[in-house]
Amino acid sequence: QVQLVESGGGLVQPGGSLNLSCAATGSGFTVYWMGWYRQVPGNQRELVARLIRGRDTNYADSVKGRFTISGDNAKNTVYLQMNNLKPEDTAVYTCHGYIRIYGEVSGTDYWGEGTQITVSS
Repeated sequence: QVQLVESGGGLVQPGGSLNLSCAATGSGFTVYWMGWYRQVPGNQRELVARLIRGRDTNYADSVKGRFTISGDNAKNTVYLQMNNLKPEDTAVYTCHGYIRIYGEVSGTDYWGEGTQITVSS
């Protein structure tokens, strides 16, 4: 059974920094990509950043140059370093992974529980 375990988040002032981490726990699987989505009530969920096969990255245009995603393949963990945070970054951030269980033909979407990030003075 694969689970995504998140840590980090909270309240930060504009211009501040936060770090999120997400670990895929369990055994007998391979990670295709992991990353973070965010959602504000009333809006669609949007991709923030993802790490593909532990090397390629995608970022939302709104976070490029401020957020950095990285990973530890041995630990099946991704990290999101968020710098120069803005009030518009306020949202629930949820970890996502596209993961294939050994023996299955294709991968499956897995989601964390989500963590609130609030950027406010």
